[in-house]
Amino acid sequence: MNNLLISEPPLQVLPSLAVKVGLNEAIVLQQFHYWLQRSNNVRDGHKWIYNSFPNWNKQFPFWGLNTLKRAVTSLEKEGYLITANYNKAGFDKTKWYRIDYTKLGMGRPSTQNGSTSNPEWVDGVAQNGSTNTNRLPETTTETNKNRSPAKAEPIFPWESVIDYLNQKTGKHFRHTPTNKRTIMARVKEGATEQDMKLVIDNQCKEWLNNPKMNKFLQPSTLFRASKFEGYLNQVPVNGDQGGGSYDGIDY
Repeated sequence: MNNLLISEPPLQVLPSLAVKVGLNEAIVLQQFHYWLQRSNNVRDGHKWIYNSFPNWNKQFPFWGLNTLKRAVTSLEKEGYLITANYNKAGFDKTKWYRIDYTKLGMGRPSTQNGSTSNPEWVDGVAQNGSTNTNRLPETTTETNKNRSPAKAEPIFPWESVIDYLNQKTGKHFRHTPTNKRTIMARVKEGATEQDMKLVIDNQCKEWLNNPKMNKFLQPSTLFRASKFEGYLNQVPVNGDQGGGSYDGIDY
């Protein structure tokens, strides 16, 4: 056995950070920092990240959900994590997070090309060029130093889109890799969770009670690249529950 236990990218945390905020809290804070440095969600001059607790928990598989919640809640209460709600839909209560870097004595990282108010802070990389963050397995973009790193996949609660579709249609689509790829392809094009739920709502109004069209209420149809924009911008006719046409579907 040559690797002496470590056979995947380890999750690192500075002992000094663990002393300052607690071990579990330090692990969470370090992973949130990793994603914040890669986030394109800029609101009010800050980068933000968001996710549901079940999806966050997948990045910390060694904890139960309650342990993760306690660590995040502790960071919120102590002021290390700042929360907000920038969701477009009023019913969406998903929390957005950013780190109060000034409370950690690090200065505030800029959203402009990595320039910062702290000379030791350059886009999450210290002056000696070494990072303090290694990715968990599901966020790893490279497993071989000889391979070029791929762009990290954005954090997105794609499972909730499938759950919403099942809720609206009474169907039982699963959280499969195929469904994930279909949804994440639209996310990479700029689609939001609210956009996808609106597409589901629009097409349910058109097809749900139409026996011929109901079968097309599925991820591969609703989130297809060639159809998604049209479904998103469709304005259903009031009271029309049986609209739709085979002309609008590619088999």
